Order: sequence, then C-alpha cells, then structure tokens
Amino acid sequence: MALEILGITLFVLLIGASIALHEIGHLVPAKKFGVRVTDYMVGFGPTIWSKVRGETRYGIKAFPVGGYIRMIGMLPPGKDDPEGTARSMNTGRFAAMVAQARQQSLEEIQPGDESRVFYKLPVRKRVVIMLGGPFMNLFLAFALFGIVLVGIGLPAPTTGVNSVIACTPTVEQPSGDVLPSGACPAGTVPTPAAAAGLEPGDVIVSIGPIASSSWDDLTSWIRANPGRSTDVVVQRDGGQLTLPLTVADVERPVYDEMGEPTGAAEQVGFLGVSPTFEYQTQPVTAVPAYMWDLTYRSAAALVSLPIRVYELVDETLIGGGERSLDSPVSVVGASRLGGEIAAMEQPVTSKIAIFLGLAASLNLFLFLFNLLPILPLDGGHVAGALYESVKRFVARVRGKPDPGPVDTAKLLPVAYVVAGVLLAVGVVVIWADLVRPITLGG
Repeated sequence: MALEILGITLFVLLIGASIALHEIGHLVPAKKFGVRVTDYMVGFGPTIWSKVRGETRYGIKAFPVGGYIRMIGMLPPGKDDPEGTARSMNTGRFAAMVAQARQQSLEEIQPGDESRVFYKLPVRKRVVIMLGGPFMNLFLAFALFGIVLVGIGLPAPTTGVNSVIACTPTVEQPSGDVLPSGACPAGTVPTPAAAAGLEPGDVIVSIGPIASSSWDDLTSWIRANPGRSTDVVVQRDGGQLTLPLTVADVERPVYDEMGEPTGAAEQVGFLGVSPTFEYQTQPVTAVPAYMWDLTYRSAAALVSLPIRVYELVDETLIGGGERSLDSPVSVVGASRLGGEIAAMEQPVTSKIAIFLGLAASLNLFLFLFNLLPILPLDGGHVAGALYESVKRFVARVRGKPDPGPVDTAKLLPVAYVVAGVLLAVGVVVIWADLVRPITLGG
C-alpha cells in the first residue's frame, strides 16, 4: 500500500510538472515579446499558494487538471468600438456575454499597456506564444522517451524460459491453466513443453532445424509446424539436454495491433513456454521513429475519442460490461496506474521504464490534443491568428484596407460550449476511473 501511495503521489507531481512546463512554454515567449502577463497558475479551483513577482502572480491551485497564464488584451475591441471601450450589446444573451467578456479584457489594460496587449502582436509572435505550451509537452515526451529507450531500453524476449504453460489453450480457455484438481480441462491435454519436461530457467538452444538466434525465429518455426515431431535442445545446470516432443496444433484467437481480440481464430503450432525478457538499450536515432509510430496511434485514438467516450458510458457505466483497455483515462486513472506500477513485483528498472513511458505518452497526447483548432484550446488561438494572416494577405493583394485583428470574442459562445463538453467528459471519465478503473492486470 505504501508503494502504491508513493507511486500515485509521484505521478501526480509529474503531471503537475508537465502542466507547469506547458504554461512556461506560453509564459516565456509572452514575456519575451513584451506582453504583460498578470497570472501564471498551475491547476484550477481554490488557490493554495501564490506569490507576486514583478508584474505576475504565480500560484498553485488545488486540482492539477490543467493550468493557465493570463495575458492582457486577449480579446480585441469590436470593429466599430473606440480604442479601449466595448459597446453595450443587448440584442441577445450571447451578444451580451461577448460584450461583457470583451469589456473585462479591456479593463485589464492599464495606462502604458497599450502596446503590450496580445492582440496587437504580429501573427507569428502570437503563434509562437500559443504553440509554446504544446511544444513543451512534445519536448517532455521526447526527453522521457529518450530516457526510457536510450538509458533503460525496451524489453525484448530472450530464449530463456520464464514459465511453462500446463495445458494446451483453447479459444474458450486461453490461459492454459489446470483445474483445482491439477488436471487439464476437458478437451485439452498437457502442452508439449510440459510433457517434454521443460522447466523455468532453461535456455532453448535449438528446436528442430532452428538454432535459437532469437525468440521470434523460434516462435515463427513453432507456429508454422503444428503436429510436427522434433527435438528441443535446452541448456540446464551448465549442460545441454535433448528433449523429444510433438508441436501441438491449437486454435488461437487473432489479435489486432492494440492487442485486442478481433473475433477471428487460426490454427497454429504451440509449444507452451513464455520467454524471459531483458532490457536492450536503443540508439538515439530510434527515439524519433518510436515517437512517430506512437504519434500516429495517439492521433487515431484522438479522432475516435467521442466514440470511445460513448462506449464507456453505454457499455461500461450503464451496461456494466468490462472496460476496454483503450478507454479514455483521466488524471485520476493515470495516477492510479502510477500507483499500480510502483506496487508491481518487478525490478526497479522495469518500474521506472513503465512509469516514465506512461508519463511520456500522456505528454504526447496533450501535445496533440492542444493542437485541435477549436477554442479554448491553444490550437484554436493559432487557427484564429492564421486566419487573420490570410485575411490581411488577401486584403493587401486586393488593395483593400487592413481588416485588423480577427474578433475572437465572437467565438466565445463556442469556446464556452466546448469547455462545457470537455468538463462533462472529464467528470464521466473520472467517475469511470473511480468505479471501474483500468488496471495493469486488464
């Protein structure tokens, strides 16, 4: 329990650090470009610590589920409004909401701040400020994956035998476990490995014509030769033993790239051993390729997020079904996984690798999520700035007057709706993580 609490605490701190660095990615270029930043906050909710330094108030809030910096002049005045004012609008609830938000934004501008407002910056500088946060998450992901791949390595199967499966598995009984009586379930028999006398700790030297250069070579030959009688040579206690056996012919489920069963099955050869794993360090050049593959899968998961949230509610929370391994996970769920990692009966190196890999994956997902071109996400501000740049270019080519900054205030109702949806999704996922959490055991 103590290790689990320690793991949860460490992961919460790691999430907090990721949020803090994300906001620093916004803060540093904003100050560099002269924008007055009034607040830098990590978390939401009640403030538990704050300190004013210079013109900025730095603080930590109670719930580490996000953060923000407050820059003056995020919303420009209306097109026909005098500089520094916002007209009263009473033509509708949304119009009044926009006018109120615009006025509050303008009230933050003090005498002497007229040239230090966000909306007056060149487009390129606004884009740099808004992309600073997501790219800080990308940098963190790269650094953490670099530590895992280059410093620790990836687990790779060896030709050593970690365990021997007792009974030939079936689609209905995939584990191959024996019954409480010690006998195999009906319709199954002892595996070739168990019948031949293989033991944990053996090292496979060869099987049939295949010398054991790698685990993949061995398993490829075994799967391709169901029913074949052959010899397996193992190293045990400093010597070599030759054990005769017949490769079993079994029906095994087919899995997709995410490790989920597809519902199909195939007939393959089966021996009945699981390998030991060793961490093998990777070159630095492997990090970009590894991240690219994970980025592609993360982007696909992001696209399918609405469907997976619906399935979480319909099939798991309402229907009572098992929670899918690719189900959305909140900060609460990720922290619980961090606790499980710390409590695992694994070597410390393995725990660190899994822990850092989880944190790196989270930062990579945050990078992609924040690039979505919708307010209030960073990508929404970037999209608005780029749209403004296109409008000004078209006006210049056509000899028209400068259209001025894009009035992002008009999109506030959309931003409020999106924020409400994100809040609702967050509540649902947090509830699922509390009542039906994903665990490392599946």
